[in-house]
Amino acid sequence: MYKIHCRLLLVILLQSALLATAQVAVTSRTSKTGSPRRAAPTTLLQSGPMVGYSDSREVALWVQTNKPARVQIRYHEAGKPSPAYLTSEVQTHEKTAFTAHLLANQVEPGKKYAYELLIGGQKVSLPYPTTFQTQNLWQWRTDPPAFRFGVGSCTYVNETAVDRPGTPYGNGYEIFTALNAQKPDFMLWTGDNTYTREVDWNSRTGVLRRYTHTRSLPQMQPLLASTHNYAIWDDHDYGPDDSDRAYWLKPVTLEAFKLFWSNPNYIFDEGCTGTFTWNDCQFFLLDDRTFRAPDAMPDGPEKTYFGEKQMRWLIDALRFSKATFKFIITGGQIVNPSAIFENYAVYGTERERLFTAITEARIPGVLFITGDRHHTILQKLDRSGTYPLYDLTVSPLTSGPAKPRPEELKQSTVIDGTLVTDRNFGLLSVSGPLNDRVLNIKVYDQKGIQRWTRDLRAAELK
Repeated sequence: MYKIHCRLLLVILLQSALLATAQVAVTSRTSKTGSPRRAAPTTLLQSGPMVGYSDSREVALWVQTNKPARVQIRYHEAGKPSPAYLTSEVQTHEKTAFTAHLLANQVEPGKKYAYELLIGGQKVSLPYPTTFQTQNLWQWRTDPPAFRFGVGSCTYVNETAVDRPGTPYGNGYEIFTALNAQKPDFMLWTGDNTYTREVDWNSRTGVLRRYTHTRSLPQMQPLLASTHNYAIWDDHDYGPDDSDRAYWLKPVTLEAFKLFWSNPNYIFDEGCTGTFTWNDCQFFLLDDRTFRAPDAMPDGPEKTYFGEKQMRWLIDALRFSKATFKFIITGGQIVNPSAIFENYAVYGTERERLFTAITEARIPGVLFITGDRHHTILQKLDRSGTYPLYDLTVSPLTSGPAKPRPEELKQSTVIDGTLVTDRNFGLLSVSGPLNDRVLNIKVYDQKGIQRWTRDLRAAELK
């Protein structure tokens, strides 16, 4: 009998131990409420969060996960943790590359806000600030506030398996750290913001994978998280090199562009054309690919660059604008008279039409910001009886640098001392009273060292 009791006791103790082990295992997979434990929110984050457009009453935010997840933003006025507000919650899906657009619409004009990313209701801890701002209500009250913005084009992120053999084309990713250190109010991405490869541009899967690969660059994340971002595209994020209106998958790349950027508007159903204002300045985001005729086509009225309806809209919008500076943002160089590569001069008939329209309509304050050429330079086109047209080309961010051809540097439009053939970015500032605004242009290399600076007064562009 004693032996039986001992055996029973041993069985009971063994069962208790197994039950306790099972309970520990279950507890490790459940929360304190008894619900199944979710994956740590940080492990679900693919890229972002990114701050999109800013207005007085709303701010766009963006994030990408790596699998289906519920995402949300909690935000509050900087320095005032209470009250806090929540955006609507968005469920990410594979069909949209797990991207989410969120809207902070409980904001007031002229405020700065801190925010937190929530995935599955849990805060994602990030090692850098996450902030945004709303635009000021200054009209009829004060002079417009000073502001500054970053400019850059041509972002190539290496992927050895599908890149061309040899020396990697991309490098200098620390440029995003240098750019973020300048604390611009917003960033203008002026085309070739990613580079589709041969394995990408024939399929939706390839396009979305390329956009995801570039956006996930670690050095880029702090800049995205606290600087408002606006973008256009050029050939490499639109399609293959030098692609035009014949590109067969342009509806797919447009879908990708809209999934990965948070511009405030799109003027047409096709293309990335849009506009936004910041204080007393207006930015016209032009599409130089969707309506573009082939480069090799003979010049004439039928050889379009921006295309008829985009041209009509641009001239009408410039006429309507009361902005001090009217920045026209596009990929290829506009002022450079050399009819080579993809310069606007290759489309001479349309180029002349645009310049004539600006002159005849007496539109003040127009200047161009361009990219594409893998070097930076400032050019100035003198015009009889009116102000000169300036074109600031800023390129590249992380792609391979290139030099202009010798004949280009002999053009009368070139402003001495502004050529940079290293990786670089621009930082533009607008300041001063409304009746005497000044645009300051600074160019920095990838280490954050200033290479040159110039001032342009609004009074010079009238």
